Amino acid sequence: MKLWAGRFQKETDTLVNDFNSSITFDARLYREDIAGSIAHAAMLGKQGIIEPHEAEKIIEGLQAILADVEAGQVEFSLDNEDIHMNIEAELTSRIGDTGKRLHTARSRNDQVAVDFRLYVKKEISKIIGMVLNLEGVLVKKAEETLDAVMPGYTHLQRAQPTTLAHYMMAYANMLRRDVTRLEDCLERMDECPLGAGALATSTYPVDRFQTAQALGFRKPTENSLDSVSDRDFALEFLSACSILMMHLSRFSEELILWCSWEFKFVELDDAYSTGSSIMPQKKNPDVAELVRGKTGRVYGSLITLLTVMKGLPLAYNKDMQEDKEPVFDAIDTVEMCLPVFTAMLDTLTVRRDNMRRAASGGFINATDCADYLVKKGLPFREAYMIVGRLVHMCLRTGETLDTLPLKDFRSVSALFDADVYQALELKTCVGGRKVYGGPAPDAVQAQIDHIKDFLKERGK
Repeated sequence: MKLWAGRFQKETDTLVNDFNSSITFDARLYREDIAGSIAHAAMLGKQGIIEPHEAEKIIEGLQAILADVEAGQVEFSLDNEDIHMNIEAELTSRIGDTGKRLHTARSRNDQVAVDFRLYVKKEISKIIGMVLNLEGVLVKKAEETLDAVMPGYTHLQRAQPTTLAHYMMAYANMLRRDVTRLEDCLERMDECPLGAGALATSTYPVDRFQTAQALGFRKPTENSLDSVSDRDFALEFLSACSILMMHLSRFSEELILWCSWEFKFVELDDAYSTGSSIMPQKKNPDVAELVRGKTGRVYGSLITLLTVMKGLPLAYNKDMQEDKEPVFDAIDTVEMCLPVFTAMLDTLTVRRDNMRRAASGGFINATDCADYLVKKGLPFREAYMIVGRLVHMCLRTGETLDTLPLKDFRSVSALFDADVYQALELKTCVGGRKVYGGPAPDAVQAQIDHIKDFLKERGK
């Protein structure tokens, strides 16, 4: 018999039973459900809502169930609909009528809200740790490539010289924002909905501060109606995960380009590449491609939950059962992508010569050429036009700015002198960009040091 069967005179149709059930996916909340029930039972006993010996018996029963679930000795049933009813039914079957007292002053509405928050809190901490590990690899790669000159791009066209270290720290800064977004999400959701009841709390003298503290929350939620209706914490989490995956996807796109024969800036380790079933020469960046593809799954989870929530009146509605699967899928996806992406990045080989060769073409020192003239007193717009004419001249003659004869420089401006070649050296171009945040080695080292401090503050 279902725990809510008193009002009903018919058994639930099998189709409805299967359709209504969530145990197939919310079973993963068993630890959080048992933890919430233990905290609730302890509070009931302390407040005299049930006898202290009954609370002790319930807590011991729940602890035994947890151990048996962990050992694979408990089988959940579709007839009990969800994880909450499965645990309560199992408890009652073990300790008798005392188990029926557990649900005093509680609803499944606040029960699922606390379970879900506990679970997402735990997974946020795990994901933050994974992102920090990736940041550590980026720091290591950056320190190894402070002098690895490469072209920087806009519109996927060679634009200005930079270094691989500068690139690595760009992604490190993105990931730092991801960490702080997840930390902000964690702080905002650190409120306990247990005790809100179905929507209007209870006539029993429950102590919500006790249960909040017992479960590791900063405080109880402020409004009971909002407590059971709120899924903002899940939406904010999915939003942060979507942005994180977007960053991984952009990075994946770069790596996919860079390990192609057209670039050959990096080579992926054999352990993080795959081959072709028909073309024996192929070495495919499948890990990066899958990360790029799986980003869409996480976006889909965010859109799913936004759509579920957009038209719901207060308080709980059965639609909200659809909150868990997208969150679970996003968690599984992110936690699958981060470690393999980190290992792939950690093991790749940097092809410095190819990067340097690419940086020598495409006139990426053209801006530096214009700046050379500006430093000699010419307005930038005039310098820009002169260098544009020089580039056109090089395209006609097959030269680069580095190889163009001095007489050709002087044919467009008498301000050019032999020192122009030193100014156009890639090392000079990169090393001169010492502005805070720039690609000069000292500037990048400062960025590395900031990320190291960030990691150290978080125990990494």
